[in-house]
Amino acid sequence: MRSKKILKITTGVLVFLTLPSLLFFCFLYFKYDETLPTGIIGNEADALAYKMLDALNYDAFKKTDYIEWTFKRRHHYKWKKDKNICDVYWKEYKVSLNLNDASQNKAYVHSFKVDNDMAEELIAKATNYFNNDSFWLVAPYKVFDKGTERRLVTLKNNEQALLVTYTTGGSTPGDSYLWHLDKTGKPTSFQMWVDILPINGLKATWNDWVTTESGAQLPNFHKMSVFGLEISHIKGTE
Repeated sequence: MRSKKILKITTGVLVFLTLPSLLFFCFLYFKYDETLPTGIIGNEADALAYKMLDALNYDAFKKTDYIEWTFKRRHHYKWKKDKNICDVYWKEYKVSLNLNDASQNKAYVHSFKVDNDMAEELIAKATNYFNNDSFWLVAPYKVFDKGTERRLVTLKNNEQALLVTYTTGGSTPGDSYLWHLDKTGKPTSFQMWVDILPINGLKATWNDWVTTESGAQLPNFHKMSVFGLEISHIKGTE
């Protein structure tokens, strides 16, 4: 009898904790889930991509040699963009990533260099952090990266949007993003079709911008439904 009572209480607690989350997920799924739109590859899509880059002063971003930022108050980055080297910090860990030559990667715990399996694990984690967190910072500037496909999409309101698919690279190749732009070409949001999210077409804002010392424009906040992604301590210099 006692074991049955414990099982009943445990089941009740699990239902109490998981049911609201399940209902919330169902709400989000039926409200936001969308099929990946189709679009046209060609000069018009590329022209819209160039318009977006011009609106964000891409020339200033290209001249930016150093970018520093903190993602969600958890991961801190010092990226020597001109050398493609980034130091990644979280908790008591530091990983120096050489994004051109992985053999040069180094991992540290409390400032002491580590090797073997622990180093491999920390380097892999830092690489995933960098791929994700830097994308939330500089994604608009990556629309012509190697392996990208750009499509012009006409929305139901007859406005045009830019669909970018990453066929290679990063941690999750195959992801697609539909950029919504204002009249000047500046991004206001994008929708995501990505493996790590169970909801297709979920929208995130791109309208909280700061201009760095170098002139590059970078976001300091994104909103997704009721969630927010804060990017702080942003620096960008030539």
